[in-house]
Amino acid sequence: MSTIPPPPDTGPEFEGDYRPPDAANPSAHLDPVNARVETTDLNYLVRLADALNTTLDLETLLNRTAELVRAVIPYRIFAIFLLNDRTHDLRMRFQIGHTEQTQRTRVPLGRGVVGQVAMTRQSILLNDVSASDIYLTANPDVRSELAVPLVAKNRLIGVMDIESEHANYFREEHLHLLTLTASRIAQAIENARLYTRVSRQAQTLSVLNEVAVELTSILDLDPLLERVGQLLRRLIDYQMFSIMLLDEKGEALITRYAWRFGYAHAPSRRISVNSGIVGAAVREWRLINVPDVKKDVRYLEMNPETRSELIVPLFYKGRVIGILDLEHTRPNFFNDDHERIMTTLAAQVAISIENARLYQAVRRQERQLERDIAMAREVQLRLLPPNAPENAHAEMAVRFMPARTIGGDLYDFLDYGPGRTAIVLGDVSGKAAPAALFAALVSGIMRSAAAHAPDPAEMLASLNDAMQERKLDSQYVSLLFALWNDDDRTLRVANSGAVQPVVCRQGQSITIKAEGFPLGLFPDVTYDEIAVPTEPGDAIVFVSDGILDAENAKGEMYGDERLAGILCASRDMAAQQIADIILDDVTSFQDGHDRFDDETIIVLRVR
Repeated sequence: MSTIPPPPDTGPEFEGDYRPPDAANPSAHLDPVNARVETTDLNYLVRLADALNTTLDLETLLNRTAELVRAVIPYRIFAIFLLNDRTHDLRMRFQIGHTEQTQRTRVPLGRGVVGQVAMTRQSILLNDVSASDIYLTANPDVRSELAVPLVAKNRLIGVMDIESEHANYFREEHLHLLTLTASRIAQAIENARLYTRVSRQAQTLSVLNEVAVELTSILDLDPLLERVGQLLRRLIDYQMFSIMLLDEKGEALITRYAWRFGYAHAPSRRISVNSGIVGAAVREWRLINVPDVKKDVRYLEMNPETRSELIVPLFYKGRVIGILDLEHTRPNFFNDDHERIMTTLAAQVAISIENARLYQAVRRQERQLERDIAMAREVQLRLLPPNAPENAHAEMAVRFMPARTIGGDLYDFLDYGPGRTAIVLGDVSGKAAPAALFAALVSGIMRSAAAHAPDPAEMLASLNDAMQERKLDSQYVSLLFALWNDDDRTLRVANSGAVQPVVCRQGQSITIKAEGFPLGLFPDVTYDEIAVPTEPGDAIVFVSDGILDAENAKGEMYGDERLAGILCASRDMAAQQIADIILDDVTSFQDGHDRFDDETIIVLRVR
C-alpha cells in the first residue's frame, strides 16, 4: 500500500485569490473584519478632520460634529457638555433632543453619568440605565447612555453624551467611534475657544480704544458718567450698574450715576467706606468679584434681584476716587474676562473723571476770574477821566480801546491851576490785569505828586525815582507828560519813551522830538522838556504805540505817516471827531485782525 503525501500547508483559506504575506504591507496580516474596521475608522477620521479643520467657529464646529456622529451612530438625544473653569461644573453647550429644563442643568463633577465621566476621565456605556446607581433621571424614556470625556493636552474640556430610548442600543464599536471623535473634537473645541477668545479680546480692545477716545472728549462730569454706563454695555451685558465717588473727606461713597434694567435713575445713596462690599473694595484697594451676594455677609442689599456683583475701584495718582459697581441677577455671572475688561476700563474712567473735575474747577475759576476782571474793568474805567477838560482856547478829546477786557494804557488830565492842564498818556509793559494794576499804581503816585505842580521834566524824574523804590522785575512805563497853558497857548512836553506827539499846522505835520528813558529802568534819570508854541487851528495828537503798531492781515503796520495824514485831513473838525476818525481808520486798516495792544488817542485842537 502506498502512502499519499499530505498537501502542502497553505494557511487559512479566504474567498477569492490568496496572496502571500507582504512585509511591506502589514495590513495584509489582518483578518478581513479588522481590516474593515480600520478602513471604516480611517474614512471616518478623514471626514472628521475635514469637518474640524475648515472652521474655527465653535457653534459651527459642534453642529458638524453632531452631524458626523449621527452618520455612524443614529441617535435622537445628543449633547456636548463643557467644563466651566470658574465654577467647576459642566454646562450643556450643544444639544439635540433635550428639554429646556435639562438644557439649563449644571452638572457637578462626579454627579450622574456625565459628572462621573468628567471626574474619572473614563468613558461609560450603560445599556440599561435602570440598573445603574449613578444614572440621574432627566428623561424617563431613556434606556441606554453612552458618554466619553473630551480631553485636550491632558486637560478636561467636557463630555460628549448620547442617549437612546432603547435598551442595549449601544455597542462597543459605537464606543470606539465616539472615543475617536472625542479625541479629535476636544482639541478642535480648544482651538475654537482660543480663536473666539482672541477675537473677543481684539474686539474688546477696539471698543476700549473707542471708549477711551470718546471719554476724553467729554468734560462735564454728569454726561461723562452717563456715557460710561452706555459704553460699558457694549462690553458687558450687566443688568444693574452704578458709579460711586468718594466725598471730599474720603469717608463715604456717594452715588453719582445708576442704571437699572434699562433705565437710568439717581438714588440718593451714601455708603460709608467701612461698610458693604463697595466699602471693602475701597479699603482693600482691589477688585472684588462676588459670585453670590446672598452668601456674602458684607453685602448691603440695594437691589433685591442681585445675585452676583463685580466692584472695581477707580485709582488716580495713588488714591481711590470711587468705584464702578456691576450687578446681575444670575449667580457666577462675572468672569475673568469681565475682570480684565473692567480693570482696563477703570483706569481710563478714573482719568476722565478727574479731567472732568479739573475742567469744572477751571470753569468755576474762569467764571470767578471773569467777574473779577469785569469788576477790575469797572474800577479802571472809573480811575480814567470820562471826559477831557474844557478850556477857553483849546478843546481836548480822548478815545481808549483796550486790547483785552482791561488794559495797560493809562491817560489822565490833571488840574494844574487856572488855565493850566496836564495831559498824560502812558503805556505800562505787559497787558491785562497785571498791567492794569501797575498802571493804577503809577496813576496814584502821579496824582499825589501833581499836588505840588511840578514841571513835566520834574514830574517824570519824580515818577522814575518812585518806580525805582517799588521796582518790579520786567516792569516799566513809557509815559508822555505835557502841560497846556491856555493863557499863552503853549505846550511844554517831556517824554519817557512814549510815542512822540504829532502837530498838524496849516496842513503840514510836525513831530515833537521829545525823548527819554522809560520810567523804572534806570535810577537818577533826568528828562528834557520842550516848549511848543501853538497857533489857532493847530491839531495835536498823542497816541499810544498800539495805534502805530496796529497790523492788517498782510502784517503791515499802521505807522506814523498814515496817522499824520488822517490828522491833517481832519484838522478843521472838532477834537472828538478827529479822535473818532483816527480810531475808525485804525479799525478799518486792521480789517478784522485782532488787536494785540491797547489803543489810546488824545487830541488837542487849538481854537
